[in-house]
Amino acid sequence: MSFPRVRFSSAVATLVALSAFFLPARMSALQLYARAGRAGSNAVAARTDSLLTAASASGGPSSDSVSASEKKDVPASSGDKGSGLSGKVFARFVMPEDWISLASLPGSTVTNASIQGTATNAETVFTMRSFGQKVRAWLNGYRLGYWPAEKGRLRSEAYKNPDGFIEVTPDNEDTRVSEHFRLRDFVSHDQKEVWPKYVVLREPLLDKLELVIEDLNDHGVNAEGMRIRSGFRTPAHNFAVRGEGSARDSRHQFGDAADVFIDQEGNGKMSDLNGDGKVSFADVKMILDAV
Repeated sequence: MSFPRVRFSSAVATLVALSAFFLPARMSALQLYARAGRAGSNAVAARTDSLLTAASASGGPSSDSVSASEKKDVPASSGDKGSGLSGKVFARFVMPEDWISLASLPGSTVTNASIQGTATNAETVFTMRSFGQKVRAWLNGYRLGYWPAEKGRLRSEAYKNPDGFIEVTPDNEDTRVSEHFRLRDFVSHDQKEVWPKYVVLREPLLDKLELVIEDLNDHGVNAEGMRIRSGFRTPAHNFAVRGEGSARDSRHQFGDAADVFIDQEGNGKMSDLNGDGKVSFADVKMILDAV
């Protein structure tokens, strides 16, 4: 099994490709994402109500936009039932051809081209823009660039073009995609003023991130402050940061990699997880052990 390279600085623990691509593909895990129709290989889950309403289950959202003092009063768990091995994935994005089959599930309610979750989960399903809608390097005014397969570098099936793209707008960027993360956490860092933006994101990555947080918490390390330093990268942006150590065919382009750090103090920096008075690779290793 190959493992991704890990980079470290005193400011951030840059972690990992947390995906089914690098992990044993357990059948039970795969089945969780194929309940109806053909889930796209880049399907992720998302809720329309990124902030809980009176109709939602009790509990508060977890958001990195909340101040450190506010976080103390916000429960980490929402009380909602999600999907995945963690039970904490709250979003699915599927291809248009899968939308009808999902809408036909018992208990589903179709409103405004979205599907409210069934009685057994708290998910909302959205349709993605298909890869075929991309025109050269662009989609709807947003520069994506070219995936390796478009350049003749199809190393394996894992590097085929994404099925589609999640459209991100100012109205939905705060959508809660799992217990600890919002859609905006995974947006590529380039083109800050361009809307809409487009993201490739996979449900197994969200599930893995939640499982890592759970494992660290179970081992006495407060991981509630896990933050995404870098989630999805457009191929154009990935090319621009090659000098900073990005791999040419980085998994960030495929929605199954994330660079993370744990910020327990709310100061935007990696915390001293092992309590030895300094931030070092020993703290990063604690995250890697959980991975």
